[in-house]
Amino acid sequence: MTVRPTVVTIFTGGTISMLPDPVTGAAVPALDGAAILARTPGLGDIATVEAVDWGLVPASHLGFAQMLAIASLARAALARAEVSGVVVVQGTDVMEETAFAYDLLVDSDKPVVIVGAMRSAGHPGFEGPANLIDAVRVAASPGMTGQGTVVVMGGAILPADDVTKIHTDAYDTFQAMNLGPLGHILGGQVIVGRRRTMHRSLPVIPSAAAEPVSLITVTVAMDGGLVRAATSMGARGLVIAATGSGNTHPDVLAAAAEAMAVGIPVVLATRCVSGRVSPSYGFPGGGAHWMAAGVIPAGWLSGPKARIGLALGLGAGLDDTGLRGLLGA
Repeated sequence: MTVRPTVVTIFTGGTISMLPDPVTGAAVPALDGAAILARTPGLGDIATVEAVDWGLVPASHLGFAQMLAIASLARAALARAEVSGVVVVQGTDVMEETAFAYDLLVDSDKPVVIVGAMRSAGHPGFEGPANLIDAVRVAASPGMTGQGTVVVMGGAILPADDVTKIHTDAYDTFQAMNLGPLGHILGGQVIVGRRRTMHRSLPVIPSAAAEPVSLITVTVAMDGGLVRAATSMGARGLVIAATGSGNTHPDVLAAAAEAMAVGIPVVLATRCVSGRVSPSYGFPGGGAHWMAAGVIPAGWLSGPKARIGLALGLGAGLDDTGLRGLLGA
């Protein structure tokens, strides 16, 4: 007799849980885990699904304390021998950030799968049940062992450290911009095309993230005023999403150097949707000068992901060397 895998599914809210408000017609939280499962026939043929109702929170309202709490639930579930994986159901607005947070906060060979929907449950194009079925398939798949946290949306399996939301409304909004998806769900089968090239981890699980950590996106004709403002307001860390491969006006670098001089770690990312920063340019404010000033390069991580990593890394007590190892691969 074949024993079905057990998948713990944590329902946190998001578009997948929403119905139109009877007065305004705009989508609002309404459906708990049982109601979403009732709209998703066939799950029992894939796995035994244990529903955990954590809340009905729009993803844009999530904070670090809530992410830490959800990660704790995931770790407890994965510690059970009979559990094959965990699915976290949430809104898509900050999915690329929460996925990376869980990637850092859940140290297990079993997968954590993040899923949601781009259409609410009252929309004729509601794809939530199809996405949830795919997510449970991935969480139950032996081929996902050691792949860390992934996002499953639109039939794609996307690594937490690279997944990016690139469109406000499209079904295929989630993409892995640098190395592409890990695989796909095709015809009800989980097809794994590649393995994660690396998996970042924290030495300890922090009780809290370091806050505030500011993300400042550099634009044309911008000086260091925002960097100095964030520093004066008590920033614990700064992430600079620079233009191109890590270039800014010289005054932005000067302001960042002032922050580093008083012990505030500064991470340099690119505002581009893919690629990484480098010391390619030697003009004032160019990437070579940022590196020489002691900034921490973010590697392939986007600005939002680098902010998650910096806040959690500082919360875990990492020093400069530790932060470079966590962020800069």
